[in-house]
Amino acid sequence: MIADFNLHASILGLNSAGLIKGTPYPGTFMLDRQGRVTQRFFEDFYRERITASTILMKVGTASAPVEAAKISAGHIEITTYPSDAVIAPGNRFALAIHVTPAPHVHVYAPGAQSYRIVKLDIAQQPYLRILPMAYPPSETYFFKPLKERVPVYQKPFTLLQEAVLEVSPEAIKALAERTELKLSGTLEYQACDDQQCFNPASAPLSWTFKLTPNITERITTPR
Repeated sequence: MIADFNLHASILGLNSAGLIKGTPYPGTFMLDRQGRVTQRFFEDFYRERITASTILMKVGTASAPVEAAKISAGHIEITTYPSDAVIAPGNRFALAIHVTPAPHVHVYAPGAQSYRIVKLDIAQQPYLRILPMAYPPSETYFFKPLKERVPVYQKPFTLLQEAVLEVSPEAIKALAERTELKLSGTLEYQACDDQQCFNPASAPLSWTFKLTPNITERITTPR
């Protein structure tokens, strides 16, 4: 549910360093109830567009828009869902992985040495580009026996993995006959409690999207 934000899209008649004059590059602004801009998102390529659901996930104002999958793995609970149920070539969408460690358990965040940090590995597919993972802030855990300080996640947290379904002519042709896209991956992690560390583990994950054709013609309505 959107409480304090309204979504507005603006097509900017700007170009990158003046190299492609006249090419519109879209931007999205988030406004509060007073009409003040609170956040903005701009595209690097005019044919690739971030979906509205992905923007809402990035700013933390949306609940799961589609059916979520829940998995009980060793020492953690996982809830995962995509930003959109339907995608098209050129869409920039996201996968949310919400992780809840068991009581008194932590998993390791980026920067931890000698431990397996939590990360998502997506199986490669043609015409799918995986973007860098967005990690939430971690906290420092002090392990007294080893006098060790490491970055960890002890409270529930959400990883946001963005991806782009490419919009090249080859991609559009290859995807034209398909009605769905299935993604698979694994969440890698290592859990520890206050007494011991457990073996590194992984949990299989999957997502299914419906595919829709890319719209290339302007839709007009009769007057």
